[in-house]
Amino acid sequence: MLLKTIEEFMVSLGVSEPFSDELALVSFMVLVVLGAYLVYWVLRNYLLKVIHKLTEKTSNQWDDALMEAGVFQRFLRLIPLTFILLCLDRTILPAGFSILNRFVFALVILTGARAIEAFLNTIVKVYRQGDNQQRRPILPLIQSLVIVNYLLAAVFIISVLLGKEPWGLVSLLGGLTAVTMLIFKDTILGFVAGIQLGANDMVREGDWIEMPKYGADGDVIEVAVNTVKVRNWDKTISTIPTYSLISDSFKNWRGMSESAGRRIKRSICIDMNTVRFADETMLENFRKMELLKAYVEKRQSEIDADNQAGGLDLSATIINGRRQTNLGIFRAYLVEYLRNNPNIHKGMTFLVRHLQSTPQGLPIEIYVFSSDKVWANYEAIQADIFDHILAAIPEFGLKVFQEPTGSDFTKLGYLGDE
Repeated sequence: MLLKTIEEFMVSLGVSEPFSDELALVSFMVLVVLGAYLVYWVLRNYLLKVIHKLTEKTSNQWDDALMEAGVFQRFLRLIPLTFILLCLDRTILPAGFSILNRFVFALVILTGARAIEAFLNTIVKVYRQGDNQQRRPILPLIQSLVIVNYLLAAVFIISVLLGKEPWGLVSLLGGLTAVTMLIFKDTILGFVAGIQLGANDMVREGDWIEMPKYGADGDVIEVAVNTVKVRNWDKTISTIPTYSLISDSFKNWRGMSESAGRRIKRSICIDMNTVRFADETMLENFRKMELLKAYVEKRQSEIDADNQAGGLDLSATIINGRRQTNLGIFRAYLVEYLRNNPNIHKGMTFLVRHLQSTPQGLPIEIYVFSSDKVWANYEAIQADIFDHILAAIPEFGLKVFQEPTGSDFTKLGYLGDE
């Protein structure tokens, strides 16, 4: 009706009838575009500002994130485009201009897809801002939804431009399954892997993982559809295919992070030639050590009572009866030393034990847990413990086994100046 009115107005001005049709059509298009721009200008300068003020007054972080991501602005763009589409639908246009209607409709679909993408990305942003440390990675799922969103948009846009039913195009894509699988192989594998990672809670952003195959040893900073990014301790970034976390093995240190302590598991090899029974002189020296005084007294009382009950002749040979050894007392000292260390967690596994002897000596293993799980602090605690142990070993008449060096051979005369 508007186009007809413009034509009649042109004719009334004295414009020839063939030329008036073309001029009326151009004028109509200009008016529609100007009207759409006016609608958008009003929405952007008034309605959008009102929405912005409302989001500032609320305490909910969702509306703020939607505003920052431009979600409201993208949805508002649909209104002027819809205005143009309605104007074109209600006007009888020449046959050659019917493509305009299809083009605008396709533009509406594309704008809607971009608005949905912004909304999905906002979900990821708000989810990551939460304080919940138990959150699982949702980026693979969101990225998959974005891909599906644009695939559907592409199907509908092509169907609109070609004037075909969208379901026919979908069936055509179904017939090209092999090609689709080849093109989107990594995306499909990553999507399935992302679902499994999230469902089984195998990895989260912030987890410390080790995957030597890909040179990864550090914190997970992003779990996406196709890749998982790991910031290594040297601040380099390792990129791992998402599906590799399902097909290959990796170590996740989350269990340690969530536990009450971090394990210290190290051993020192004792020279077995220095292990012997403790005589009275050694026992007297051990009684002077604050951490050992009560242990030595109690243990010796038990041994003396047991030997007397057995009627054993202790003077005949040193191996008659029970006796304390310098190594046994040393192990008792380590137990007391670690129990009095405020940095060791007393409620978790606590062991000081022998391991199988080797050509390098008898390993004495410390198996305890540090209360402080911070890497630098943990290493310092562990170093302090073994610094003390190495310095204390000679006080028990023991020696640490160490492979001979060049200076050792020189002292023996095997090497010398020629």
